[in-house]
Amino acid sequence: MFVLSRDGLPLMPCHPARARTLLTRGRAAVARHTPFTIRLKDRKRVDAEVSGVELRIDPGSRGTGLALTETRPQTSPDGRARMVRRGLVAIELQHRGPQIHQAMVRRAGYRRRRRSALRYRPPRFANRVRRPDWLAPSLRHRVESICSVVARLRRYAPVVEIHIERNSFDIPALSATERGGTPTGLARPRGRSGGSCVYCGASGVPLEADHIRARARGGTDRPANLLLACVPCNQAKAARPVEEFLAHRPERLADVLGRLPPPLSDSAAMNATKSQLLLLLERAGLPVHCWPASLTSANRAASGLAKSHTLDALCVGPLGSDAGGAIVRSATPLYVLASTGRGSYARTTPDRYGFPRLLRPRRKRHQGFASGDLVRATVLKGRWTGVWTGRVSVRSTGRHSVASPLGRFNASHENLRLLQRADGFAYARRSEAELVEQIG
Repeated sequence: MFVLSRDGLPLMPCHPARARTLLTRGRAAVARHTPFTIRLKDRKRVDAEVSGVELRIDPGSRGTGLALTETRPQTSPDGRARMVRRGLVAIELQHRGPQIHQAMVRRAGYRRRRRSALRYRPPRFANRVRRPDWLAPSLRHRVESICSVVARLRRYAPVVEIHIERNSFDIPALSATERGGTPTGLARPRGRSGGSCVYCGASGVPLEADHIRARARGGTDRPANLLLACVPCNQAKAARPVEEFLAHRPERLADVLGRLPPPLSDSAAMNATKSQLLLLLERAGLPVHCWPASLTSANRAASGLAKSHTLDALCVGPLGSDAGGAIVRSATPLYVLASTGRGSYARTTPDRYGFPRLLRPRRKRHQGFASGDLVRATVLKGRWTGVWTGRVSVRSTGRHSVASPLGRFNASHENLRLLQRADGFAYARRSEAELVEQIG
């Protein structure tokens, strides 16, 4: 748990049992609900011993792992001195880059539709001046969300240095493999399909190139998105997602997805954001150390840990295994932070063609609450009788919607108590085994 001093400065994190003892004895008060942070009443920063912690980052395209660790000397069983690493806090940051990309594609479709429906105007795509460090909104979000979480962790923990994994992907080599650079030709649509329909297995019939992700849903004509299908299956699938088309045949769905090569978008996103991320982290004023991904994999294998973003973050940086160094404790507790954004600037809700359908209220806060706030609802009667804690979606009528673990329900603003303001993230706590199973 995070601990703040009496003057609001970060101290060394403590065990949850220690935090409960301090709260029970009245020596501390709750400063933040999620992540749980306490504030001492009888100790300032100058009166405490603060050795500092390291922040280790394993950046990813769809998720990023962050771990606060502590390195201390320890005597091994054979009497040798060694440095051991202890995990204190682990965070799985889930990005919303795909949602931002879909929103940008949808907005571009709206503008194209309005331009062609109302009047014809040639598109102007080549007259925009961009800065040398410009990134697409979906990529800029990844960089800024990581830096935002790092800044918050520095407010709650005494971070003294940052260790980050930096890896580069050879996009031309991966692209050559996708086009069929392997001797077996598995990257070609015909080779991946095996000369038969991938949906029903029919052979000896005319086959067509089918887009696994339909072009109407943002798919491309790249070979990685093409497989061969018979005419009836191609027409039956139409523009539906393959997961929906083969929902009643999970074995066939797994076989189709297994024939597709891995996409290059994640690798390209990592290459595009690594320099910007490192530059912004160095501006924080802390020493930043970069380490290759091969070192992380070696440390994870030597420690016998599973594959996940948080465990990879714990293994970033030299461990000193040859001198007896080891990871003696994995990071706990494990927080899952999902980027939700802070709402939309749009003042209208468009219809399917991109034209304004209705006006949105200009006020985002009603009766003292805003969408995304963490509240505690006390329901006295009805189906949802009890005390619930969850995120709220506000309405101008005062009957707000509260998301509970069992579903959503409406409650009057008079029965709600604010616990924490919305900060652009949704918080949850999971075990490491759940995250490992999700990745696997």
